[in-house]
Amino acid sequence: MGQPQPSGSTRRTFVTRAATVGGAAALGLGALPRAAHAAPSSGRTVAVLGGGVAGLTAAHELAERGFAVTVYERRALGGKARSFGVPDSAKGSRAPLPGEHGFRFIPGIYHNLPDTMRRIPFPGNRNGVWDNLVAPPEMSFARSGGREDIRMPIPGRDGDPADLTLDDIARALTAFLDTAFSIPAHEVAYFVNRALVFLTSCDERRDGQWEAEPWWDFVRAERMSYDYRRILAIGVTRNIVATKAEVASTRTVGTLGEAFVFNALGRGADGPPDRILNAPTNEAWIDPWVEHLRSLGVDFRVGWTVREVAYGGGRVTKAVIEDPRGARQDVTADHYVQAMPVEHARRTWGAALRAADPQLARCDKLRTDWMTGIQFYLTERPDIVEGHFNCVDSAWSLTGIAQAAHWKGRDFPADYGDGTVLDCLSVDISEWDQPGILYGKTAKKCTREEVAREVWAQLKAHLNDTGKQVLSDRKLHSWHLDPGVDGIGGPNPTNDDELLIHPVGTLHNRPSAATKVPNLFLAGDYVAVDIDLATMEGANAAARQAVNALLDRVGSDAKRCTVKPLYRAPELEGLKRADRARYRLGLPNAFDLG
Repeated sequence: MGQPQPSGSTRRTFVTRAATVGGAAALGLGALPRAAHAAPSSGRTVAVLGGGVAGLTAAHELAERGFAVTVYERRALGGKARSFGVPDSAKGSRAPLPGEHGFRFIPGIYHNLPDTMRRIPFPGNRNGVWDNLVAPPEMSFARSGGREDIRMPIPGRDGDPADLTLDDIARALTAFLDTAFSIPAHEVAYFVNRALVFLTSCDERRDGQWEAEPWWDFVRAERMSYDYRRILAIGVTRNIVATKAEVASTRTVGTLGEAFVFNALGRGADGPPDRILNAPTNEAWIDPWVEHLRSLGVDFRVGWTVREVAYGGGRVTKAVIEDPRGARQDVTADHYVQAMPVEHARRTWGAALRAADPQLARCDKLRTDWMTGIQFYLTERPDIVEGHFNCVDSAWSLTGIAQAAHWKGRDFPADYGDGTVLDCLSVDISEWDQPGILYGKTAKKCTREEVAREVWAQLKAHLNDTGKQVLSDRKLHSWHLDPGVDGIGGPNPTNDDELLIHPVGTLHNRPSAATKVPNLFLAGDYVAVDIDLATMEGANAAARQAVNALLDRVGSDAKRCTVKPLYRAPELEGLKRADRARYRLGLPNAFDLG
């Protein structure tokens, strides 16, 4: 719950104060960090390695239970979830234009992350930063080639729907009928049948048969029409699971699809299916969170990079960490919660540590891929759907959202940039290995400028193709591509912020939060949790599981963290029990038509 604030406190002063407290540390320019410390004998010190959503969640839960927590973060608190100022974009007293790794998306299927958000105070909010969530009224599947976009209201949202003109209604009907008749009826019926097969499949079949089959094969996409593939096979996975239909396991796609279906029906949800923050992420969430953790006694070391988690005598003996000056230091604590992305964490595990727990070695089989954001700053607000849009036919699988309409408490001309920017069009690029329409090159082979021009061209091809000019070059003020991407257009492109993907078999290589090393615990979106997806919710749930495992190891009587699973419809449990019997007999699901 949010705490009352002094009468003179405002949202702006709160954010300014949070930025003042954390800004120097975030840049590694504040007071020099204390020397590495030896662990006292109390058994209550914890080194949290990583300051993203998983690390901050672990620190939050541990600090509330009386542990002395120090968070070591190599770059900036908030990790991939953070927002940041675009360099050299501010004029006068305004803040820099807001940049981000990708737009935030906090659907109603999440329960653990919203619980944490409710416990982060924010001025004027009864429910903390959770009250900074707003629900877009609609979404769209944008088509190219002169086809009308499919515009869809989002169910379960309080308040009035988005305003519609007669032209909007006519276009929506045209899009619906065009798509309805372009996907043959027998293909629609088949897709519905596949959904029923998954919904009634028991957990054993999901973990076995469906984990081993790609979603692309499960829905027989290769045999179907273009629109079936682009909307039902690819479009669904991009919007819901942010992964590739051709390789993603059916278990992963189906599990999240099931959760969103019940969310849309108002079952077992924290809120509507689509929610975003009402301001840039750090203003609305991360900065208040860091300030709250500081008030709980959490210490932060920003600019410290973990190089090794050393093992000896059956335990982690130290973390070797490079400080902001480039000097290596040995950091010791009673317990270690490693909350780093898997591609960075596994580099710190030596042979002895891997031998102590084979699940660490299995993490080498986990795969990551590029999914990176670019922001376009516009001098006019585009006449665009009030919510997320999916560019269904785009070569680079683009999804995006115009944010200004949803940032109710912020005003672009007054607050950001040079006073001419009116909106931020935030776009995620999900496909970096297919040629584009402008240069005929993959995104990785394009320079940063070419990526921006290519994405802009693909957006215009989807949003301007029916005589309604949504985007124009004269409205484009500037753009900003995630700085984690480097070397593109050259021989060695790199991405510092890759995303865990879920090809078949991933489930069986994901580690548990508790390791066989008694003082090492794992927290991150790659850890095995119920949501089975690389998400902020997964990172939050994994951190809660890590804290619970730590409490169990030390025999603490502190209350365990609640870890809420995805909703399960009770009406389907009987069918799942029947399917379990069939699966054990080697029989297909009763609804499976092959």
